[in-house]
Amino acid sequence: MRIKLIFVGKNDDSWVEEGLERYHKRLKRYVPTDLECIPALRNTRNLSEGEVKKKEGEQILAKVQPGDVLVLLDEKGKERTSEGLAKWVQGHLNSGTRYLVLVVGGPYGFSEAVYARANEQMALSKLTFSHQMIRPFLTEQLYRAFTILKGEPYHHR
Repeated sequence: MRIKLIFVGKNDDSWVEEGLERYHKRLKRYVPTDLECIPALRNTRNLSEGEVKKKEGEQILAKVQPGDVLVLLDEKGKERTSEGLAKWVQGHLNSGTRYLVLVVGGPYGFSEAVYARANEQMALSKLTFSHQMIRPFLTEQLYRAFTILKGEPYHHR
């Protein structure tokens, strides 16, 4: 299995990039992982929220292949514990998922076309975080999931 993390929009915070790179480097020891950033749209002042989501959605869907399992990070998605996330990852490993694609959308969320293509939605918390902050959080949780699966001491429970 390979994991692809897709992020919409730029990131201006160095600590976010540092955290993302830290856990991406660790995660790659367990599973091939690709990071892709879709640049923020330009000249959106005259676009509605729906038009922005539609344009971003087209860019997201262009990066997803027909056989990919597409998971959207969404506040209305299913919440899991860290152990539950590890079991979910194990389920994908066991079922032969070739590409697990997780997407963190832009500030307005996802278009209807992206929701229609998605296999599921997942929430990391009931709290709302900026779409930049979710990047290292998601990557760290995936890393944690693999350490749980390997029985390594990173996760203390």
